Amino acid sequence: MESSFFLKGLILGFSIAAPVGPIGILCIRRTLHFGRLSGFFSGLGAALADSIYGAIAAFGLTLISDFLEAGKFWLHLIGGFFLLFLGAKTFFAKTQEMSHSKVSHKTLFSDFASTFFLTITNPMTIVAFLAVFAGLGLSARRENCWEAVHLISGIFIGSAFWWWLLSEGITFFRRKISQKVMMWVNRLAGFLIFGFGLAALFLAI
Repeated sequence: MESSFFLKGLILGFSIAAPVGPIGILCIRRTLHFGRLSGFFSGLGAALADSIYGAIAAFGLTLISDFLEAGKFWLHLIGGFFLLFLGAKTFFAKTQEMSHSKVSHKTLFSDFASTFFLTITNPMTIVAFLAVFAGLGLSARRENCWEAVHLISGIFIGSAFWWWLLSEGITFFRRKISQKVMMWVNRLAGFLIFGFGLAALFLAI
């Protein structure tokens, strides 16, 4: 029985991570600039945040979900301004020689923390999990604690697997991209991330 919940979590985590949004754009851009580890660690931050929201939905922590729902104005506001900052920073970022790019542990932690922050400040994630859980009949009960644990583990691994696939796929094309193309990647990524920030601020109104 637990294995079926783990499989459902894998599919759920993969499906929620896969749609291209600001996190996906950041992952692609960082993989191109700094390599597969930077992109993968960026994805892991989002995967952890997804797992936390999945746990809230799975264990029926209504107090926390109600708090997130009540504070969605401030969460959208904080996340929106952070996206605006990242978008502007990415847009004006200088390109560098990618074949010699190295990623420090400090940068990897920063990559992880920034995407975790962006995902955890998006209250729509918990809404999505609650809706999916209700639709699949996965509402938590106390006697199903271990099933919920397997489900959450599946969510994290499924989400992390998507980010690994994305970073590896982008790495395959990394050395084939010129500095001029990378400059336009920065411009486009910055523009899109800035646009997501504006959308988050609009939702806060």
